[in-house]
Amino acid sequence: MRIGVFTVLFQNLKFEEALEKIAAAGLSAVEIGTGGYPGSHHCPLEELLASAAARKAYLEAVRRRGLAISAFSCHYEPLSPDPALAAESDRVFRQTVELAALLEVPVVNVASGLPAGRAGDLSPSWVTCPWPPHNLSMLDYQWNQVAIPYWRKAGSYAQEHGVKIAVEMHPGFLVYNVETLLRLRQAVGPVLGCNLDPSHLFWNGVDVPTAIRALGDCIFHVHGKDCQVDSGNVAVNGCNDGKPYTDIPTRAWTFRSIGYGHDEKVWKDIMSALRLVGYDYVISIEHEDPLMSIEEGLSKSIALLANVVMKEKPGRMFWA
Repeated sequence: MRIGVFTVLFQNLKFEEALEKIAAAGLSAVEIGTGGYPGSHHCPLEELLASAAARKAYLEAVRRRGLAISAFSCHYEPLSPDPALAAESDRVFRQTVELAALLEVPVVNVASGLPAGRAGDLSPSWVTCPWPPHNLSMLDYQWNQVAIPYWRKAGSYAQEHGVKIAVEMHPGFLVYNVETLLRLRQAVGPVLGCNLDPSHLFWNGVDVPTAIRALGDCIFHVHGKDCQVDSGNVAVNGCNDGKPYTDIPTRAWTFRSIGYGHDEKVWKDIMSALRLVGYDYVISIEHEDPLMSIEEGLSKSIALLANVVMKEKPGRMFWA
């Protein structure tokens, strides 16, 4: 396994300046946003698609610093009931797949998106409970009439280009846990797997190592991000919390740098589970910690991961 970083945390820097900082930190991979929610600060998507010379220079800038591109990321709203937003999301996704194929980037990270509750509705609807009864009919519509048809087409497009789709399980979207991820994968096929971000699972009460074993070989990419659950606030109001991320004292949970939500033992167990299911790729640090600067959050995350990531292949079991 290798340690990398999602470059969106250096969005205020020019691409090569960000690469310099990342290489100086001792990292070996970069995950780059191509549009949608991550933005495209370090990836002029259409310019790169249009010019072989631009693509060559782009890759050389990465490689001469000893880095590799672990994934392109374009989390957005492909299932939105807003036709313009859905079309824009699909355009960014397809162009990202095309660029990934040209630059031999194996994975495109996405969000599943969230449809409306029924045809004609203007807003998406995230169903969290089977009652009232219309909630179940909403889920049937969302899955069978919107999500599965869209992602089957998207999966075919990715497969034609030799690229894998990694869906990030994220509350607020249709795919938010292991069960919903595997449901979509079963409908679409093995081209679709997951970008595992433990932070979103932690606050849902998921035991991440156990989830990893359930996901098995469909883990295509991993985010390094933690989550601190406020047990006092959870004891009063539970975990589902729609308050702004800035309301830290009253929230049920807050994204944190690695080690500030769960200790080193938890992260060791996560790395062991990843090895057990055969994952030997990048742990991409994502900084969304409101209590630390980017530099401090990144350095502390690197330090903890350096202690827990297994970089060498296991030796022969001479004792067995």
